[in-house]
Amino acid sequence: MNDLQNKPGGGGYVHDMIKEHEFDGIQEFDNRLPNWWLWTLYGAIVFALVYWIVFHTLGVGRTPIDNFNADMLAAQEAQLERAAALGLDNDMFVMMAGMDAKVAEGREVWVKHCVACHLDDGRGSVGPNMTDEYWVHGCEPMQMYETITNGVAAKGMPAWMNQLGPSRVQAAVAYILTIRDTNIEGKAPEGEPCSF
Repeated sequence: MNDLQNKPGGGGYVHDMIKEHEFDGIQEFDNRLPNWWLWTLYGAIVFALVYWIVFHTLGVGRTPIDNFNADMLAAQEAQLERAAALGLDNDMFVMMAGMDAKVAEGREVWVKHCVACHLDDGRGSVGPNMTDEYWVHGCEPMQMYETITNGVAAKGMPAWMNQLGPSRVQAAVAYILTIRDTNIEGKAPEGEPCSF
């Protein structure tokens, strides 16, 4: 049943067409959507396409996720600076091990300077396995820092502080904390069991 109902509206009449189906005693009008609503829809579609092309396809701008990650990195750096002002301790190194940028920096140091003795995955060759629970010079982060800083001449481990500087030594400790206790099969255990 198609009925035309005339309703006064503005300067003329609006024609509403009633659909034939009925549900629970309710009939539905088949009205045209308002122009302002259609333009809002079309505008949203165009905006979404432009946004996707500019930010996700071409990579021209920074997405909200990029902004969030930059803010988080800045907050982590500020927190690290506050901790460093209080002095180095185990907690500071644990905090650094949770920062992707510091771990990545430590990984770079590891690849350039440590793989000759400890191998790429840390399972050890000349140097001890860094992935098991056995540690020769202590498994606490401050002990690791002291070992890397001062070296162990009797074992052939050079002192790296003068070559790397404090920031990169700290980053190396942060990286070692991420591979510790991954238990990669490699060089036989050396030292004593240690847990931190």
